[in-house]
Order: sequence, then C-alpha cells, then structure tokens
Amino acid sequence: QVTLWLKKIYGNQPIPQYEVNARTVDILYELVECNEARDRDVSLLIEDMKQRAAEYEAEANYLQGLLAESLDLSLSSLSSEGTSYLNVLVNSAMTLETKDTSLASFFCAINDMTSELYATESKNREMEVELTNIRKKLTAALMLEKQLEGDLKKTEERLEVEKAKADSQSQNLKFLKDKSEDLKIRIKAAE
Repeated sequence: QVTLWLKKIYGNQPIPQYEVNARTVDILYELVECNEARDRDVSLLIEDMKQRAAEYEAEANYLQGLLAESLDLSLSSLSSEGTSYLNVLVNSAMTLETKDTSLASFFCAINDMTSELYATESKNREMEVELTNIRKKLTAALMLEKQLEGDLKKTEERLEVEKAKADSQSQNLKFLKDKSEDLKIRIKAAE
C-alpha cells in the first residue's frame, strides 16, 4: 500500500531511495492514511461546494423567474439605481454570510455579529485591566529593585567604613600588644 501511494504521489518521477525498515514503513503508512483522509475530506468539501453552488444557482433562477413573472422585471430591465441596490443587498448578504437575503437572515446575522462584537469588547476590557495590573506590578518591581540597589550600595559603603574602623582598631590593638610586650620586657629588665 505504501509503494502504491508513493508511485501515485511521484507519478512518472522515480521514487527517492529510503531505508526500508519497520519504522520508516510505519511512518510512511501513517502518511498514507493522513493523506487519504485529507483527500476524502477535500473531495467531500468540493462536493458540498458544488451542491451549494447548484442550490444558489437554482435559487437565483427561481428568484429571477419570480421577478420576471410577477413584476415583469429582469436584470437587464432594472435601472442603474435598482442594480446598485441589488448589488448592495447581495454584497451585504455575502459579508454577513447569510443563507439568503431575507430580513430574518439579516437580523440573525447582525445579532450574531453584535454578540461577537460585545464579546470581543468585553475580552478587550479584561485584557486592558490585566495589562494595567501587570504595568502596576512591573512599576512596583522596578521601584523595589531601585530601592534594593540603593540599600545594597549603602550597605557596601557602611561595610567599607566598618572595615576601615576594624583595620584601624586592629592596628591599634597590634600597637598596644607590641607596646605591652615592650613594657613587659622593660619591667623585667628594670627588676
């Protein structure tokens, strides 16, 4: 089945060489199944589009016949203003994606679009509130970071001052120890 599919895909071109083992065959088989499923979906979609086109054409013919019979109107007999109105009606129906040009379809489509608009606006407001909260948190974090940097700088300065004091006291202590030793030696010498 994989070989037949590869021949179908490549047609007259030679099939590229590949390592034939259980893994590659399994992968290719999965590709075959996905490709065939996609082809079936596309053919169903095409058939659906053809059916819709036929329905629209039948509806258009019916409406054209109705206009011709009941009002003795045809597209060629409409004034430019009438043709313009008809085009606006058709474009509106296509834009709103209605199934027909009835007033009920237009109202339904407009209601749906209005609901979508309100939902989108609501979501936008929620996102704006969330964005504002994030901005506030970011500002607070930046302020805290600045404050921490200032505190760190002050602490480092104090540490340097304390280190200088400790060095000075250490030198004084060494001097006093040396002086004490010297005095002890002198006392012993004097005794």
